[in-house]
Amino acid sequence: MAGHVYPLFSQHGLENFDLPDADIRLYHGFFNVEESARLFARLESEILWQQDQIRMFGKQMLIPRLNAWYGDADKSYTYSGIHLKPHPWNEDLLWIKDRIEKETGLTFTSVLLNLYRSGNDSMGWHADDEPELGLNPSIASVSFGASRMFQMRHVSKKIRANIPLDNGSLFVMQGSTQHYWQHQIPKSSKALDSRINLTFRSIYH
Repeated sequence: MAGHVYPLFSQHGLENFDLPDADIRLYHGFFNVEESARLFARLESEILWQQDQIRMFGKQMLIPRLNAWYGDADKSYTYSGIHLKPHPWNEDLLWIKDRIEKETGLTFTSVLLNLYRSGNDSMGWHADDEPELGLNPSIASVSFGASRMFQMRHVSKKIRANIPLDNGSLFVMQGSTQHYWQHQIPKSSKALDSRINLTFRSIYH
């Protein structure tokens, strides 16, 4: 059924999803409440946040969120016409990265951070399929703060999925997911607190 997700199993906080052409899993409470609160506060105050502009409908517009790009010195990134040069890793980001890599067996060179200040901040439909991410990129997404709905839609089949990403969760996308699925964080009319999302990825260039 469109808009519904069918979990294969949920054990010890790990949930896998039975979706065609996708390899995704969700770790509930990957960071505990105390860790999540500490990291949210430090990231909110210490990250070098910026609000970039994109061109839509012939006009320059501010993107509806704050963002930042951190990583290895030579790993720049371009998406939606926005070119990001990396800030150097800080202690918190390296600690988060190390913990994810130990759990998943993956390695990452960079992280894109997004600060959703309220329910009015959002991210539109897209896939993380830029050339510098390589074939079948692995994306590890960490969320701190308010829960937001992560929506997915298949590019050729009438299938959608709604996955709440809660405080302290880790969401991993691998394999052919970015070829066959798009995702977004929609606006919400609810009065929501801020959320910080970190998407770790590897850049190849």
